[in-house]
Amino acid sequence: MSTMDGIINTVSANVPMAPLFGLLKPNGKMIMVGLPEKPIEVPPFALVASKFSPISQSTGILCLTDTHIVRVAEFAGNKTLAGSCIGGMRDTQEMLDLAAKHGVTADIEVIGAEYVNTAMERLAKADVRYRFVIDIANTLDKAAAATTE
Repeated sequence: MSTMDGIINTVSANVPMAPLFGLLKPNGKMIMVGLPEKPIEVPPFALVASKFSPISQSTGILCLTDTHIVRVAEFAGNKTLAGSCIGGMRDTQEMLDLAAKHGVTADIEVIGAEYVNTAMERLAKADVRYRFVIDIANTLDKAAAATTE
């Protein structure tokens, strides 16, 4: 489902990274601003492959790695992982606690990844009342369901 040029990952929990890299187009970039307490595991293959293909009904030469089987023809990923330190878990938790204590909330509009282009158009038209939050978990679930059908 490689459809995104970039992802700003704000998640501070340890989550599997390979599925997120699968959402990136070739030459896509993921910027980590959420800082998990434990080191993240980044399968190197997720950075160089543009797409993971199951072995069933695949044609072409196959390459087996520790966790993935992909077609060699799909090695045009060239993805980038970078980071920005805006505060660790402790700082973030203190900020959230302070906001909760004083009833400070954020007005947001939750959207699916398939709505990102429309959201960008709305931003350009200043037709936005809230901040957009992209629901990546449901996007990944939909992508997984589509591949099993």
